Amino acid sequence: MILSLLKQYTRLLLVLLISSQINAQSVQGTITDESNLPLIGAYVFNKTSNSHTHTLENGIFNLDKTQLGDTLQITFFGYEDEMIILKNISKPIKVKLVETVFELGEVVVGQDVKSLNFMADIDLKTNPVSTSQDILRKVPGLFIGQHAGGGKAEQIFLRGFDIDHGTDIAITVDGLPVNMVSHAHGQGYADLHFVIPETINKIDFGKGPYYADKGNFATAGYVDFQLKERLSRNLFRVEAGRFNTFRNVGLFNLLQSDNHNAYVAAEYTLTDGPFESPQNFSRLNLMAKYTTLFKGNDKLSLMVSHFDSRWDASGQIPQRMVDEGAISRFGAIDDTEGGATGRTNVALNYNKTLDNSTFVKNKVFFALYDFELYSNFTFFLNDPVNGDQIRQKEQRQIFGAETELNKIFPMQHGEILLQGGMGFRYDNSDGNELSRTLNRSTTLSYVQLGDVDESNIYAYANTEFQFDKLLINPGLRLDYFKFNYVDALATQYSTQSQTKLVATPQLNIIYNQNRNIQYFLKLGSGFHSNDTRLVLNSQEENILPLAYGADAGVFWKPFPRTVINTSLWFLYLQQEFVYVGDEGVVEPSGKTRRFGVDFDLRYQLLGWLFADADFTYTLARSTEEPEGAQYIPLAPITTTTGGLYFRKDNFSSGIKFRYLGDRPAAEDNSIVAKGYFITDLNAGYQWKNLRAEIAIENLFNADWNEAQFATESRLFNEPESIEEIHFTPGTPLFIKGSIQYQF
Repeated sequence: MILSLLKQYTRLLLVLLISSQINAQSVQGTITDESNLPLIGAYVFNKTSNSHTHTLENGIFNLDKTQLGDTLQITFFGYEDEMIILKNISKPIKVKLVETVFELGEVVVGQDVKSLNFMADIDLKTNPVSTSQDILRKVPGLFIGQHAGGGKAEQIFLRGFDIDHGTDIAITVDGLPVNMVSHAHGQGYADLHFVIPETINKIDFGKGPYYADKGNFATAGYVDFQLKERLSRNLFRVEAGRFNTFRNVGLFNLLQSDNHNAYVAAEYTLTDGPFESPQNFSRLNLMAKYTTLFKGNDKLSLMVSHFDSRWDASGQIPQRMVDEGAISRFGAIDDTEGGATGRTNVALNYNKTLDNSTFVKNKVFFALYDFELYSNFTFFLNDPVNGDQIRQKEQRQIFGAETELNKIFPMQHGEILLQGGMGFRYDNSDGNELSRTLNRSTTLSYVQLGDVDESNIYAYANTEFQFDKLLINPGLRLDYFKFNYVDALATQYSTQSQTKLVATPQLNIIYNQNRNIQYFLKLGSGFHSNDTRLVLNSQEENILPLAYGADAGVFWKPFPRTVINTSLWFLYLQQEFVYVGDEGVVEPSGKTRRFGVDFDLRYQLLGWLFADADFTYTLARSTEEPEGAQYIPLAPITTTTGGLYFRKDNFSSGIKFRYLGDRPAAEDNSIVAKGYFITDLNAGYQWKNLRAEIAIENLFNADWNEAQFATESRLFNEPESIEEIHFTPGTPLFIKGSIQYQF
C-alpha cells in the first residue's frame, strides 16, 4: 500500500512537471535584512502583471510573468516597503530591507500555507515575550497550566485536547526537538524552560496534522521557536517581585559583522512561590549562538545551551481539605514533592544554495538530558503506612539529523516547489524508573526500571503547485519506528523489540481572491507515537493509531488595519492510548472526535494602540462510550484571550486577559474542573539606555486553579477513599519590577 502511494505520488509530479512550461520568463532574487540575514516570507508583488510570490528559507524568490520595466513591490512585516523597477531580468536581484515601525495597513495576505504565523509576528512586536510561561501563550488558542511552579513542563491545552505535557503537539527550538519519547513522566514530555524568552525571534506554528515535514506528535499542531541570529544591542536585566522572586538575564554580543554574528545569553531565576511551604526554586540557563554567511547566501548556525533547575513542591491538594478549612489554598498535604532536571543541547543548521532555484537545509542535533521527579497524588491510598510518594527518573541522550532539498520550477502561470527530506532521531533513555519512595530518600520498591532505545527514521515529500491565485500543496510522509526495551526487573536478560511503518498524506488548498483575503482547505493525517513499554505490552495490533483532520476557513483583512482568521475544523483519532507514567499502566480510551471553531483578530486602532482577541469553541467526545459517559476529561470547551497594547515614544503598556471555561473532569461530567478569568497588566518607560517596567499578574487577585484533576485519594485519617477535584492553585496578585540596561 505504501509503495503504491509513493508510485502514484511520483507519477502525478512527473505529469505536472512535464506539462508545465518551465521556460516561462521569470525573475529571481534574494531579500535580506540590513545584516544580510535572509528574510523568510517576504512578499514580492509585480504591480504590472499582478503576479506575486514570497521568499523561502534562504531569502530567495522566483517571480513569473515579468518583463523589463515592471515595478516590483517588496513588503515584509516590520520593514519599509521597497519599490524596484526591473532593468535587467537575466541576473538575480538583491534587496536589503530596512527595519521600521510596523503598520497593519501595510500587511499583505500572502499565498502561504502558514499565513497564520503572521498573528504571532504581530504579538511579538506589540507584546514581547517576558516569561517562560508566555512562550507558548503566543500561539492563538493555546492554554497552559503549571503543576509545580515552573519546575515541571507545563500542561498544554489546544483544540479540545488535554495534551498533558506534549503528547499531541510537536515542539522544536531551532529545529531541535523538545518532546521526549517514552519519558519517565509521560509520553511527549516537552520542557521548554531551557529557552531564554529574550532570545526568541520568531514563532512558526500550525494547527492540525497538515504538515508533512513535522511528523511525530503533530496531531493538534506544532510550534517551532526560532532564536535570534544577532543582537541589535547588548542587554542586562534585573527583576524582583513578590514571594522572594528574583531574575537576572544578560545578552551580550561576542562578534558582529556583515557575515559573522555571535552572542551569549544567561538567565538565573529564584522564587519561593506563593505556597506556605517555600518552593526553593532555582533555574540556570546558558546559551551561545554563532551564525555565519558564506558566498551565495549559504548560512551556518550553531546553538549550544545548558539548563539546570531544582525545586520543592506542595503538590496537588484535595478540594475537601480546603473546604473544611484544614489547609489553605496554598497549603500542602505532602510538601516533600519536587525534583531536579537538566538539559544540554547542541544544534547545527546549514543552508546551502545550489543555484537560484535550488537549496538544501541540513540540521544535526544532540541533547543530554536528566530528570528526577517526586510526586504524591493519592497520599495514603495505596500504602496506608508510608504514603504514596513516587519517583520518576531517567538519563537520556538524543541524536538526530535531517536534510531537505527544495527545488523551484517556474511555470507560465505560476511555479512548482518540490521539497523532499529525510532524517532520523535516536533516543537512548537509561534507568527509566518508576519507584515508590519515602521522604525523597528511601526507595521502598520498584514499579518499573529499564532502558529504552527508540529509533525513528523518516522521509517526506512536499509539493506546492502555484497557479496565479491558487496554491495546491500535497504531501506524504513515511515514518519507521523501532522500539527496544530491556527490563531491569526481569530475572533473565532479554531485549523486547517491535517495529512499525506508518504513512501519513496531507493536502492543503489555498486560494487568494486578492491581496486582502485568503480561503483555505486543509486535509491530512498525523500521529503521535506511544511509549515503548505500551507498544511492547499492548495487545492492540495498531500500535501507531492515526489522527485524521480537516480545516476550512478564511484569513483576511476586511479593513486596512484589521486582520482576522476564522476556521472550522474536525479531528478524529483512531485510538487514544494513554500511558499513565505515574502508575506505569496503560489506559486505552478508544476512538474520539473533536469539532471546533477558531476566531483570531488583530486590530490597530491607532498608530500606537493595538488590540487582539482569540476565541475557540470545541466539542470533544469519545465515540465508543454510551450516552452520558462520552466526555473527554479536561478537554477545553471555550477559551478566550485578548488585550490592548499601547506603544508610543518612550512609553508602553498593555492589559491582557485569558479565560478558560468550565470543562468535564470525569467521563460522565459528574466532576467539573472550574474555569477562570485572569487579567494581567504591564507598563514600561525607556530613558536613553535604561528601561524600567512593572508587571502585575492576576490584577484582581482572583482565586483560580491552574491545574485540576479528578483524582481518587485517601488521607491518613480517612477510612475510605474519595474521588474529587485535586488542584494546584494559580498565582495570586503578583507584582514585579525590572530595570533593563542596553548598550
